[in-house]
Amino acid sequence: MPLSPFWIWLIVAIILFVMELVLPTAFVEATLGLSALIVAFLSFLIPSFSIQILLWMVLSVVVVFLLRRYQPKRVPPVLKEAAEAETITKIPAGETGRVLYEGISWQARCDDPRLTIPEHQRVIIIGRQGTTLIVMPEDAIQS
Repeated sequence: MPLSPFWIWLIVAIILFVMELVLPTAFVEATLGLSALIVAFLSFLIPSFSIQILLWMVLSVVVVFLLRRYQPKRVPPVLKEAAEAETITKIPAGETGRVLYEGISWQARCDDPRLTIPEHQRVIIIGRQGTTLIVMPEDAIQS
């Protein structure tokens, strides 16, 4: 005995809701599940399964875009002024090395292209270019 379209859409909705709980995808699977749930109840009015699939796809896109409006906007991390870091590797003159800033390893370059900074030295972060921090040795700034 084949399942009715209502039960098929209801099972699909439940699977998508469970998948959202197991694999969080910023509510994408949940919105697909919500669309499947709506189509499950509309399946009594729309007998054609191909039209139900089309309706599910359209509803999914609409619901995803509607819910995106209510998600908080991502704010890029702000670099604190004159923050301190410590070199992990040597930063050769005019080249990049690595620093430890707030527990994360960052690529860094000295602001003075003639200056080499040895490893395990405290530096002051004076700027950022993309994912590379621009640093100066702490003792060079204080003197």
